[in-house]
Amino acid sequence: MNTRQTQLLRSALHLAEQRWAVLPLLPGSKRPAVRQWEQRATTDPDRITRCWQHAAYNIGLACGPSGLVVVDCDEPEHGQALPDHWQTLGLRSGAEILTRLARRAGEPLPPTYTVATPSGGWHLYFLVPAAAGLRNTAGTLGPLLDTRAAGGYVVAPGSVLDQGAYELYDDTDPARLPGWLAQALTPKPSTGDSAPSEIAPMHRSAYVEAALRNEAERVAAAQPGKQNITLFTASLALGRLVAGGAVDVDTVRAVLHRAMSRLPQTKPEPWTAEAIDATIRSGLRTAANRPRRLTDRKKDAA
Repeated sequence: MNTRQTQLLRSALHLAEQRWAVLPLLPGSKRPAVRQWEQRATTDPDRITRCWQHAAYNIGLACGPSGLVVVDCDEPEHGQALPDHWQTLGLRSGAEILTRLARRAGEPLPPTYTVATPSGGWHLYFLVPAAAGLRNTAGTLGPLLDTRAAGGYVVAPGSVLDQGAYELYDDTDPARLPGWLAQALTPKPSTGDSAPSEIAPMHRSAYVEAALRNEAERVAAAQPGKQNITLFTASLALGRLVAGGAVDVDTVRAVLHRAMSRLPQTKPEPWTAEAIDATIRSGLRTAANRPRRLTDRKKDAA
């Protein structure tokens, strides 16, 4: 093994010693190197050693099997503006928004295991009981805030991308997930679909309904090789409506997840909820500083 492989192997074994289940990610990437990664994530040192002897795999940490929820606090991308509500509070990053939410809840964030990401953001690790039933979220807490739980993974410290490394910032033992965070992240009763549930239309305009329907149809009809860009374009178009307050982010995610579920699985690697969420988040972030606000349409008359 070369030096890089040895360093990654040591990092993976150290994580496994914490009873955190790890999985190989493609070298220099955030993508899993194996299918069914959550089922194959392991704490077995022999399996980990055999795996990392083959290549300089980055390290993924499967949150569900590890009993963790990880809060991903992002930095805004270049030129990205936060929604007006958060700007008026003088907040500029996911970490600042999370701190503000904690203060509002009257329960400051406890010290916890923290990883610095190459983009300048932070991963905050929290312990959670397996019975909590928490899943991944994107934007549920607020802009620039995502979470990974059962069904999700994070890139673990020691991993390296072209833009930089994931570095351990605070090796404090993970704190228990604060009660207000657990409440905010607890999913509403559903049919068991891992994709987000769609909020009832209520007073949603006919224009927005048509936009959701049209973008969903484009995504569902996308040909192999065009599916990712079609999903991104749809997320961008609908994200402008989200930024303008015409529709909520959970509805957009639900519509696009459902559209993606209609695609034939012709990729070498089938679409996962994780990959779909990543593309949707990218489109929503790009759209965040380009809000489209709808004028009064005379009570949605055609």
